[in-house]
Amino acid sequence: MSSSDEQDNEARLIDKLRHIEALFSGATTAGERIAADEARKRIRARLKQVAKTDPPVEYRFKLVDTWSRQVFLALLRRYEIMPFRYPRQRRTTVMANVSRSFVEDILWPEFEQLSRTLREHLEATTARVVSEALHTDTSEAVEVPAPQLPNKR
Repeated sequence: MSSSDEQDNEARLIDKLRHIEALFSGATTAGERIAADEARKRIRARLKQVAKTDPPVEYRFKLVDTWSRQVFLALLRRYEIMPFRYPRQRRTTVMANVSRSFVEDILWPEFEQLSRTLREHLEATTARVVSEALHTDTSEAVEVPAPQLPNKR
């Protein structure tokens, strides 16, 4: 794959991620969907409005891999929510003070869509690179029956 193709793929991925954010901000026109900055502002305003009736509480999020953690941390920071960890908590743990309704209605669903989109892109890229550089068969290992242990008498 050429450098130009890779840049096109990356540009499409970035557009998909911005489109997801625009959908969660309540964008109604194509012009609004393109204006990611406006979408971000609408979500921040919504977060402040929700905080009046549903005050922030401390949440603990456990994220399974580096990619999803990076997406989640960036999403929190985008909405001006400070992520943190307590001493001795694992790196996979992210704490945040945020309204329950914001987590349920916007933050977590948006994170899941963003994470799924990025994961699909990374999986496709990994499969392509491994296939080109190492071996064309990138399928999973075959499952075989477990060996039987000898009976003890």
